[in-house]
Amino acid sequence: MGPMTDAPAPLADPHLVYDPVAGDGPKDVVILGSTGSIGTQAIDLVLRNPGRFRVTALSANGGRVALLAEQAHRLRVRKVAVAREDVVRELREALTARYGAGEPLPEILAGPDAATQVAASDCHTVLNGITGSIGLAPTLAALEAGRTLALANKESLIVGGPLVKALAKPGQIIPVDSEHAALFQALAAGTRADVRKLVVTASGGPFRGRTRQELAAVTVEDALAHPTWAMGPVITINSATLVNKGLEVIEAHLLYDIPFDRIEVVVHPQSYVHSMVEFTDGSTLAQATPPDMRGPIAIGLGWPERVPDAAPAFDWSKASTWEFSPLDNEAFPSVNLARHVGELAGTAPAVFNAANEECVEAFRTGALPFLGIIDTVTRVVEEHGTPAAGTSLTVPDVLEAETWARARARELTARTASAEARA
Repeated sequence: MGPMTDAPAPLADPHLVYDPVAGDGPKDVVILGSTGSIGTQAIDLVLRNPGRFRVTALSANGGRVALLAEQAHRLRVRKVAVAREDVVRELREALTARYGAGEPLPEILAGPDAATQVAASDCHTVLNGITGSIGLAPTLAALEAGRTLALANKESLIVGGPLVKALAKPGQIIPVDSEHAALFQALAAGTRADVRKLVVTASGGPFRGRTRQELAAVTVEDALAHPTWAMGPVITINSATLVNKGLEVIEAHLLYDIPFDRIEVVVHPQSYVHSMVEFTDGSTLAQATPPDMRGPIAIGLGWPERVPDAAPAFDWSKASTWEFSPLDNEAFPSVNLARHVGELAGTAPAVFNAANEECVEAFRTGALPFLGIIDTVTRVVEEHGTPAAGTSLTVPDVLEAETWARARARELTARTASAEARA
């Protein structure tokens, strides 16, 4: 890649604000993944700021029907989308129980494409809080419909980077990951030509400071005990392996067109500094708040305006210590592996992500040890090889690569389980 001044405009340039539906009154928002961690915190933010935001549609997988119905009723949404068609009757009954006599129920959309349909519906901003690569189709739909995309679903950018970048206008994507929201804000202080490197911080997860040998016997409960963040189980385990940080490195590269050798990861256990930008004059700007996702969510929904009291602030009258240390790449090789697949590009990131999703599920069910997650992902990536140079990525390419990676990861996991049973 050439110098940054020659690179295309980043997807989320803080100097460029994409505003397809400017006007007075609350900003209409669609929330995808409303019953998950990001979704529930976004709704809390909306309910505390009724004059700023109005939710018009919700989507969820369907595992928490009562909560979804409660959200729909409190927000008075027009549409509710659920991926699981088998829960439609339960959802309709739950909605009917909450709404008053004669009060119209929201339209219910069901099936694997339901979230994609509401992502393209009339609104100003779509918050994609879905977990996993299934968020790609809704991401593309929101962009194609001209909506501002508050992106918490990093996997859609990872697996479909070229597809997303081809559709996105400058400033149309506002990142919601705490790290990328931090970079987004810090980058507002200068031009991209002034940037020397991006510094992405990592808490180190629950196993910070442990050697590879010490990680051999950790349990699912150990991996889910994140020291600073409350997240869903998949993201929490990804934080324990630091796969999440590897995905964030790829995401930073795609969002800001910064070469991989200018993106550094440092361990910061307090999770106060969410990321930093080092400029060519030697200065570094850090974005810092107590660990609370409502701050980044507020940036995604409200930008270019800030939402007062979106999240707690520091009490500077109290003493505190902030630590920074290098990443142990021997104990946690996932970040370097992510850099490798990011440089390979093509379908390699999709293979990396899909294999990891399968291995995380295998770990959660006891079919794979903790170290087996990244070991298996590494082997799947190696077997996938190098994508053909110059190949244009398509959605079918991504789906085919993911299908292969998932099947191969399951095969390797089954072999591991069989070998351990014989041992």
